Amino acid sequence: MFVVAARCDLHLPDAGSLKGKRSILNRLKDRLRNATAAAVAEVDHNELWQRAALGLAVVSGEASHADELLRAARRVIESEPSVVLLDWHVERF
Repeated sequence: MFVVAARCDLHLPDAGSLKGKRSILNRLKDRLRNATAAAVAEVDHNELWQRAALGLAVVSGEASHADELLRAARRVIESEPSVVLLDWHVERF
């Protein structure tokens, strides 16, 4: 079993309130779950309007498949027009 986790730090320039931020993040988290079956959670910057950190995790029987799932997740994040990816850190277990 292979577990791959990522932390991504995001800038949300269009978020003008915490409610706006939640709307953007909920849409993004749904897209990530649907596209990759990854577990996704907001892990930092909860009180800031235009910053967010998401934690993602995938589990697979093959290391290459787990890595591909996270690459797909990164493509989803980078394709979201209301989000700027600031940092991406991956750990393998």
